[in-house]
Amino acid sequence: MNKPVMNDLNLKLSLVFLSICLGFISPTIIAETDLSAIEIMERVDEESRKSTDSAFTRMKLTTCKYGKKDGKIKCAEKPRVKLVESAQINTGEDNKDSKSIAIILEPASEKGIGMLSFSYDDSDRDNETWLYLSALGKVKRISVRNSDDEETESASIFGTEMTTEDQESGKLDDYTYELLEQGKFRGREVAVIESTPKPHRLSKSSYGKTQSWIDTERFISLKVQMFDKYNNPIKKLEVGKVEKINDVWMGRSLTFFNTVSNRLTNMKLEAINFDMDIQEDFLTQRALTDQAFREKYLKDLRKQAK
Repeated sequence: MNKPVMNDLNLKLSLVFLSICLGFISPTIIAETDLSAIEIMERVDEESRKSTDSAFTRMKLTTCKYGKKDGKIKCAEKPRVKLVESAQINTGEDNKDSKSIAIILEPASEKGIGMLSFSYDDSDRDNETWLYLSALGKVKRISVRNSDDEETESASIFGTEMTTEDQESGKLDDYTYELLEQGKFRGREVAVIESTPKPHRLSKSSYGKTQSWIDTERFISLKVQMFDKYNNPIKKLEVGKVEKINDVWMGRSLTFFNTVSNRLTNMKLEAINFDMDIQEDFLTQRALTDQAFREKYLKDLRKQAK
């Protein structure tokens, strides 16, 4: 039975958009949980997949240049706001792969711009992403980064500070992991785990390493610090209030801070519905380019969500 489960909430697509740079092999044991670092990250990956299992979401993406005023981080310019609908399903063996599509509803000048993503758990198989620019009527394949390509804008999600890499899940074998510390963060017991991409992964990544503050009871990232390949901090993710929605722990808002450009993007989940009947035929390039085809499926999903 379809369950509309959350309104007025704040992305990882994401829940399409919640999976953040995972992986690891560490013999270190965390006393509070009796789990190793790799086991913790496997649990994080498992929980994040629940948020993409037949889910239909509506989210608001707010992007701006930021500064500090009265000790608080605030937009220093008029923010750019986009309203997005997203549908996603888990596929493949053990439902460890996923397919998702995200379509901009507002502003009117960007309506119809869409992104289609196929994510694969297999380390030997690169994820696939296509961007549709409605004004040009063209679909563009977003290439996987390589060591000679320093451009990151092509991987940006709708011109925000979120990238396709930020939304990735799975591929745990692509990283090595180290438990840096454990303790309290925002009143929660956490393990801070450093994830370092292996050489084959490093050539495709924007990051040299990430450090994740993992809630060891709910197995969700509360904070992620990203570093470049020269060990400089370049971006961070902060997760807002965490709530249990339909037995899935989720953040009400995700804020990505680009500390190089001083720009941020906040993803606020306005609604999410699980157990939706999402046809795999919908998650294709045709849904990007054929408006009538796309609207037919979206209308059905909106009706299910009521």
